[in-house]
Amino acid sequence: MTYSGVVKVGGPADVHELTDLMISKVAVGPMDNNCYLLRCRATGEQLLIDAANDTGTLLRLIGEDSIASVVTTHRHGDHWQALADVVASTGARTYAGRYDAEGIPVPTDVPVEDGDVIRVGRVELTARHLVGHTPGSIALVYDDPHGPPHVFTGDCLFPGGIGNTRKDPDAFASLIGDVESKLFDRLPDETWVYPGHGRDTTLGAERPHLPEWHARGW
Repeated sequence: MTYSGVVKVGGPADVHELTDLMISKVAVGPMDNNCYLLRCRATGEQLLIDAANDTGTLLRLIGEDSIASVVTTHRHGDHWQALADVVASTGARTYAGRYDAEGIPVPTDVPVEDGDVIRVGRVELTARHLVGHTPGSIALVYDDPHGPPHVFTGDCLFPGGIGNTRKDPDAFASLIGDVESKLFDRLPDETWVYPGHGRDTTLGAERPHLPEWHARGW
């Protein structure tokens, strides 16, 4: 079946099959968070992005092959409610942005800096530090050698705008600046965007709207 990126709480995962990587997207409650399971097709190693909630749902998605690691995109509580239980069940290494790690009540094994590489099997993900939604939010970029890039943006970029900066003009300027310089300026329009909530998008679909985002300030 063709991947749509449309999932709902209590529903099945949607699977995006790439040449070297399988991406399974599932929604969990109560805030309709997206969680992403990445599986290296060459080695079978798996990585989870955001153990947001619904431990049972996530462990069923992970399956018997378990996970080697789990990345938390940022410190907000709706993105780590199931983290402690998932780590206890799998023994996974934990990753988070260095400047958000102290706000996550599960120890971070690997504090992540901008430009750090996180591996799942033979696949490499490059972390991008995006400041404004939180001090240490990270996005993960997979530069697919067989097609367009894929980026997991947490709560920093959605269809229709950047993440919530709480009407703080400095936070807004920081986040939109980082999103532009580290994502839009470096990656092509075909780049697939997987956000922390809701539907997927592409950089090409969002790029024409950057001026209006600047103008409205959110």
